Amino acid sequence: MELKVNKNLQEAYSNQYNDESAIWRGIGAEKKVENILKIIDSQHFKSVLEVGAGDGSVLELLSKTNIADELHALEISESGIQQIKSKEIKNLKTVKLFDGYVLPFEDQSIDLLILTHVLEHVEHERILLREIHRVAKQFVIEVPKDYRFGADKKVAHFLSYGHINLYTPTSLKFLLLTENFKIIKEQTSLYHLKSFTFGKRNLSGMVISYLSFLVKSLLANFPIKYVREKFINTITILAKPENKEIKIF
Repeated sequence: MELKVNKNLQEAYSNQYNDESAIWRGIGAEKKVENILKIIDSQHFKSVLEVGAGDGSVLELLSKTNIADELHALEISESGIQQIKSKEIKNLKTVKLFDGYVLPFEDQSIDLLILTHVLEHVEHERILLREIHRVAKQFVIEVPKDYRFGADKKVAHFLSYGHINLYTPTSLKFLLLTENFKIIKEQTSLYHLKSFTFGKRNLSGMVISYLSFLVKSLLANFPIKYVREKFINTITILAKPENKEIKIF
């Protein structure tokens, strides 16, 4: 049976990317790119593919670095494709609409595949992971650390962002390891300070947001891992494909 993105989800994303959301997405892209560059540790690649490229904000910033000779984008949203093309990103060779699961690239044809803040939206995450495993030689995979005690009481909140999967560092690594990914490096972080202060229109709101960022920054770097992981916002993994046999039962 052909696997496709749920029709309701497809419709929700089809018009998601517009000029009104550009500032917010740009702020998010700054932190994503910072995390990507940090975890790849100055590596240079011939080809970089972003799966779920959104409006192209991440690729636009990456194009200004020395990360790759050529960039490629896949996105399920027509409005996202339009936004990407409008940016006229340097070294962007292909921009394609895809069905959410099948990647139109040959086996091991991409040097680095970026999947940042996508898995939390995917109905059949293991199917997508198997496909990216086929296509690329290295991966940067980032998700928000949404899971926390009482998450089941906030279903409407998470669905309002389109988040249907919740992760911790442990659960993300378990998922990747059981899908034949070798984890090379991992890091956790907070969102950008601008994300905390975005939309605050008065001094008191700005001050409270800034103080919240400072407190969480301290706790996110706490020497005890259990405490630290309660306050982080993102989990970023650098991985490679493995081909070992995974035995179940």
